[in-house]
Amino acid sequence: MDKLTRRDLVKASASAMAGLAAISAMPERLAAAVHTVRRGKQAARIRFAVIGGNHNHIFGQIGAATRGGGEFAAYYIREPDIRAQFARRYPNVKSVADERAILEDNSIQLVLSSIVPIERAPLGVRVMQHGKDYMSDKPGIITMAQLAEARRVQKETKRIYSILYSERLEVPAAVKAGELVKAGAIGTVIQTVGLGPHRTSPQTRPDWFWDVKYYGGILCDIGSHQFDQFLYFTGSTSGEIVASQVRNVNHPDHPNFQDFGDVMVRGNGGTGYIRNDWFTPDGLSTWGDGRLTVIGTNGYIELRKYVDIAGRPGGNHLFLVDQKGTNYIDCKGIETPYGTQLVDDVVNRTETAMTQAHCFLASELAIRAQDQAKLLKPGAHPV
Repeated sequence: MDKLTRRDLVKASASAMAGLAAISAMPERLAAAVHTVRRGKQAARIRFAVIGGNHNHIFGQIGAATRGGGEFAAYYIREPDIRAQFARRYPNVKSVADERAILEDNSIQLVLSSIVPIERAPLGVRVMQHGKDYMSDKPGIITMAQLAEARRVQKETKRIYSILYSERLEVPAAVKAGELVKAGAIGTVIQTVGLGPHRTSPQTRPDWFWDVKYYGGILCDIGSHQFDQFLYFTGSTSGEIVASQVRNVNHPDHPNFQDFGDVMVRGNGGTGYIRNDWFTPDGLSTWGDGRLTVIGTNGYIELRKYVDIAGRPGGNHLFLVDQKGTNYIDCKGIETPYGTQLVDDVVNRTETAMTQAHCFLASELAIRAQDQAKLLKPGAHPV
């Protein structure tokens, strides 16, 4: 530096100013990209790991944690075929031979899992007992006994037990709906109607998928999404199951499977109706026409989350009907903040992604609906 002449410094300064001017003249997105490249990779806010990846939802969980500022550090996957998939997808992430290598690693703050549903709560308990926070795929808990133990250990350890209810937390249209409801766009919420149709795709499903013992039943499994939305949009902090029923309509070759269920639920902030099924026809362009209707005193919102059968392309369609008219909002591109909020909570010991009480109550209502459901016999029709 001491060999630079004044002329050299003037030239360097002029070049730098020209570069900044060029960036300011660029389109906004391109300029942002240049700044990002120049800053380089940001330091990770936390390190996280995966134990169990039996459902492909794990990739969405990893994406959320990564967007939030987490570094994917290690994974333990016991099944060779799933482990090989992880190795191909994450070649720079360490595979370990035992979950203890993750649980006993003090540099890892958060553990993610989509292990077989019956194993998720016991794993979450072990994670919390090792001083780490936990993000489970749904259903995160499938029995009342598991729920009681998870609540006990969470209260004792003060760790985070989070369940990624992705149909609200990772769907841009649902995030936008939450903003509108909070802003009073439809007045006071009276009821939610949540529809969760799915496609079975039998050739891709593992054995545990077909047995209620392992996945908890249709209302406990898929329905946990709708109970989460019911609590969130009505603002309910307590609830009870009014009535519920389940059936195996069309899968006699899997007698322990349930392909239809519905529920009436009542909370201290409103009421709800939930319907789940495995009857998405092959003619639909996606796995399910998931919908949510939020009814208020001054209007209503309908979400067509994954497809609009009326013809609009893609997903994340929001319709708002109020006293002034009917409005359509295309919600593609709206940020889903769950991953960032959860990492914030891990770092700051806060509850911004969701409260612990909400997380557990959504599971409790789903389990109670399942436990109380009237099981309709194959071929039977309600009267």
